[in-house]
Amino acid sequence: MEFREKQAIYIQITEYICEQILLKKWKTGDKIISIRDLAIVMEVNPNTIQRAYDYLQQLNIIINKRGIGYFIEQDSESRILAFRREQFFKNEMPQFFRNMFLLKINIDDLKIYYTQFLTDNFNNPKDETK
Repeated sequence: MEFREKQAIYIQITEYICEQILLKKWKTGDKIISIRDLAIVMEVNPNTIQRAYDYLQQLNIIINKRGIGYFIEQDSESRILAFRREQFFKNEMPQFFRNMFLLKINIDDLKIYYTQFLTDNFNNPKDETK
């Protein structure tokens, strides 16, 4: 995984885990990869993974069953959606709208590109613009 410079690595790892859940690659109740194994895959220190897992536990997205491992909590998807939407609206949307304004891009333009993005990246797009 290539990490962005302007964001803590553990946060980027939590985003990766959340994406796996939202994409249904990791399902509710499933055991997730161990700290040590994920550290190897991500090529980071296990302490970084531990910090990401601690953060996900605070958000009630995963749970640690001592001696067994970490598991995806019930309702984790709805918690992820709520949290990620809040972060998106707070942190990314203002800059996005500013760029739209400066570049004179309107909502109708976005619909075309969004539909194409879904087609190109998710095979079976749903028109979520309605």
